[in-house]
Amino acid sequence: MHQIEKDRKNRALFLCAAGTLVALLIIMISLNTGSTRLTPLEILRTLMGFGSYADQLILLEYRLPRILVTVLAGAGLGLAGAVFQGVSRNALADPGILGIHAGAALGLIVFVSFFRTMDGPAALLIPIFTFFGGAAAAFIVILFSLDRRRGLLPIRLLLVGIAVAAGMSAVTLLLSLKLDEETYTFAARWLAGSVWGRDWIHVLSLLPWIVILGGVLYGRSRTLDLFSLGDDLAASVGSSVTRNRLVMLLLAVGLSCASVSMTGSIGFIGLIAPNIAKRLVGPAHRYMLPLSACIGTIILVAADTIGRSIFLPNMIPAGVVVAAVGGPYFLYQLMRVKN
Repeated sequence: MHQIEKDRKNRALFLCAAGTLVALLIIMISLNTGSTRLTPLEILRTLMGFGSYADQLILLEYRLPRILVTVLAGAGLGLAGAVFQGVSRNALADPGILGIHAGAALGLIVFVSFFRTMDGPAALLIPIFTFFGGAAAAFIVILFSLDRRRGLLPIRLLLVGIAVAAGMSAVTLLLSLKLDEETYTFAARWLAGSVWGRDWIHVLSLLPWIVILGGVLYGRSRTLDLFSLGDDLAASVGSSVTRNRLVMLLLAVGLSCASVSMTGSIGFIGLIAPNIAKRLVGPAHRYMLPLSACIGTIILVAADTIGRSIFLPNMIPAGVVVAAVGGPYFLYQLMRVKN
């Protein structure tokens, strides 16, 4: 048993290291993606402080902050999806499908209705508004999906999530119609999953949410493992099921809503990343969570890079690129669950 656990740990470490290398490679490609090309040597020189003024402006003020936002957001969405799937024992659970992103969108619309700028110190408040919107959506979904005897019902969770997403999207659309033209255009792009956070203030506003909540979540990874046993067995080994479920869900809502606050309403990453990670390293969350975060980063950075490069000078929202892959993957997972 000890040898098996050691092999799992070594495999997880190897895969996380490999995933990190892939992520770094994609980041290097993304740094060189745009109307102005920079060679790998020019990128390294600029990052070390020896580049020209033009290279520093392009790399450090435009491309690097945007890429760091996608790195953090991808990791946050991957972690959030792993939590939702672990807590609900449902491989189809995803923040977007469950209506959490629709709640975050409503929170964002409320924010832009009061603040006409998304730059400067006001940007630090954006994740807070999206969090409360997502928390409201999560509360409604859980309220109507929770059975006192059988816990969270997977099918009911999906159906209620779809209904909540539709309702909140309708309210969001109604409020967005009252915005001025410029703000409405921003809201429309956000809903399409366009990465808009591209300044250092946006990186700073997202960083503490992902680092702190992600660290707390990893520290409680064994608690997530208990949910796979079922509520009754988890309670029999001394776990406070209701309290732990609430804490985990709040962490997941915070991670997902903070992530989409800077990248737009991007779905399916929280579905794809945990499923792939689970297949590679098994269901133990202390191994699955880091790999899920790494895969989420790879997916989002790659999607944003493809969207910025394939149809230059026009850009495709990263959410559209992810949906092109995530939609069929969701149907595939749905068929596997039915079978």
